[in-house]
Amino acid sequence: LFRSEKYSRLLGVNAENISNRKLYSFIDEWYGTPYKYGGKTKNGVDCSDFASVLYKEVFGKKINGSASSIYNQCEHISKEELAEGDFVFFKIDSKDISHIGIYLQNNKFVHATVKKGIMIDDLDEDYYKKYFIGGGRIK
Repeated sequence: LFRSEKYSRLLGVNAENISNRKLYSFIDEWYGTPYKYGGKTKNGVDCSDFASVLYKEVFGKKINGSASSIYNQCEHISKEELAEGDFVFFKIDSKDISHIGIYLQNNKFVHATVKKGIMIDDLDEDYYKKYFIGGGRIK
């Protein structure tokens, strides 16, 4: 059963703001799925494959490739322009874009983390602030 209260709490917004039931139900089903490089299933998934599966299931759009190649398929937008469903990109100890997440609301995004699997984090956390490159929107 989908509960908007859970996500309103996680995102720090009113329950009425959790209106894309398909998106949050999808996140709910995948939440906590362990990280697995190259994985594409609920047994294990990496950041870019999670983004690809989410986009196909929730938005009906086909995207694939690495975080870096998805970045190259996007119109680049600033943090202030981010809207629910946009991508967020990071360069974590790398010259190239090495991590991708999907923006939700209120600076929060969902992504596949190496340590905790699929989870929601905040762009304002020091770690993500340090590595954040920008947002992207599929053209």
